[in-house]
Amino acid sequence: MAGNREFFNRRLHSLLGVIPVGLFLVQHLVVNHFATGGEESFNNAAHFMESLPFRIFLETFVIYLPLLFHAIYGLYIAFTAKNNASRYGYFRNWMFMLQRVSGVITLVFVAWHVWETRVQAAFGAEVNFQMMENILSNPFMFWFYIIGVISAIFHFANGLWSFFVSWGITVSPRSQVISTYVTIGIFIALSIVGVRALTAFI
Repeated sequence: MAGNREFFNRRLHSLLGVIPVGLFLVQHLVVNHFATGGEESFNNAAHFMESLPFRIFLETFVIYLPLLFHAIYGLYIAFTAKNNASRYGYFRNWMFMLQRVSGVITLVFVAWHVWETRVQAAFGAEVNFQMMENILSNPFMFWFYIIGVISAIFHFANGLWSFFVSWGITVSPRSQVISTYVTIGIFIALSIVGVRALTAFI
């Protein structure tokens, strides 16, 4: 019985990491990328997202609650998993270890980012270009955001590979090799989007 529950929780953890949390990450990166078009471009995109109907409901049940489960159960996996990269050194063993490390980094980053933006917005601050410009004007915060964004993207892209395997989409060794190249491509493409957005604010 406990084994079935563990299997279900891991499958749910994997699914929520892609849908909806992963899709939200991609959408968030795209909206932030509007900063490359200037202050007005970003503010218009951010205002559109803020104006969505049922925004509080969507944020709570489509973003925060799935993210909370994924984060808590992910910490359980991270601190109970037996990493063997130093012993075996296979590519996938390293990816397994980096997935756990990037997950912890991402959790710290997301918690801080939510505090600096959504929580401050609840106290009356406006989430706009100027807010991000002020945050990223600090060199430490800029590099903290760079590391956090790249960690989040890696965690999503590498987690996507695991999702394909655990849900039976990529079963054969060949399909898993192809999936590796696809997810590496996704990581590189989204990292370019994320870094370009951050540099646009400074």
